[in-house]
Amino acid sequence: MLQWERGRVLEVSAPWRGVQMLRVARTDGPEGPEGREGGTSTDGPSTVPALSYPELVGEIAEGEDVLLNANALRRGLGTGGQALVVARAGELPQAQQPIGHMVKARYTPMQTLVDALDDPGSPHRAALEGTDDLGGMPVVLADLHSALPAIVAGVRAEAPEARIVYVMSDGAALPAAYSRTVARLRETGDLVACISAGQAFGGDLEAVTVHTALLGAKAVCEADVVVLAQGPGNLGTGTAWGFSGIQAAEGLHATSVLGGRPVAALRVSGADARSRHHGVSHHSLTLLGRAALAAADVPVLAAEAGPDPDREDSAFTQYVRQQLERSVVEPALSRGVGHRIVDVPRAGLREALDDSPVGLRTMGRGMEEDPWPFLFAAAAGRHAARLADPAGR
Repeated sequence: MLQWERGRVLEVSAPWRGVQMLRVARTDGPEGPEGREGGTSTDGPSTVPALSYPELVGEIAEGEDVLLNANALRRGLGTGGQALVVARAGELPQAQQPIGHMVKARYTPMQTLVDALDDPGSPHRAALEGTDDLGGMPVVLADLHSALPAIVAGVRAEAPEARIVYVMSDGAALPAAYSRTVARLRETGDLVACISAGQAFGGDLEAVTVHTALLGAKAVCEADVVVLAQGPGNLGTGTAWGFSGIQAAEGLHATSVLGGRPVAALRVSGADARSRHHGVSHHSLTLLGRAALAAADVPVLAAEAGPDPDREDSAFTQYVRQQLERSVVEPALSRGVGHRIVDVPRAGLREALDDSPVGLRTMGRGMEEDPWPFLFAAAAGRHAARLADPAGR
């Protein structure tokens, strides 16, 4: 059920490309205890932080009246921390008519027309029709958006000049503009493009399916490595199959059928108090051990070299390997799917992560609290870079 409110814009900023951040005074929103509980802003119950997408509603100015969707904000859910602007009361957005006729966020009030790679009128249509094979291009598959900058850091540690493309699937956030990570990595040139696939929209390029997004990454963007993951806002239920990141299995299948090289970035934690996420998360175990119908490379951190490796470190990496053997490799092999565990040296990965232009955080924790998610994601990036051949593009 929708919970809409009206408000007047008090302040406007544009902290990254594709969004405006607002402070909005409620004009008919809830007051009293429920209103105070819902508002996460320190400004008090009468004002709320809000996020607006100019692509959908146009550029907003101070003093305008707006209509807000405050559902997640009022419930204190993880999908934001701010209300979302649905419409402006006075101005209608003026947008250029796209060449194509592809509709995303279909049959919702916010559906938007985009120029997709697949569209007959697209300038990239010929290039897309001219390729039907990824030619062994490595595609790193992650179930959490927060793995993206760590994977990119791992690629850069091995192949600084590699062309990396991010394909954003539609399992979580639909607007690509919501990702500050993507905006920053595009700004620094660490990503050469973002392709929004399926119902996701707002990337540098649009694709109707993950398949055409992958083909576009190769044929149009000349990618050496692709990272495929949902946008911000993973939805989980605590059940074996009820998490949005399981969509990564579909990306694995698309990569395989198109002749790419699937590389699985494991979701790993040494600090999560929930047993189902300790070591290798049950999300990765389900995705690779039960949902995957095609094989992938599964990079893991190699055992530390030297006469006196850190015992706690060695015990954790050994535990991860045991989990994979028991809950991924064996059950998958019984179904005819032969995943390959690949040892990846960790030398230089921590330094590469420390140099990331994007702050690294996942599930509320950073490198100091839990380095393992980022190190294993970086290992996947390093392995993908080794599979790629930028010089031979």
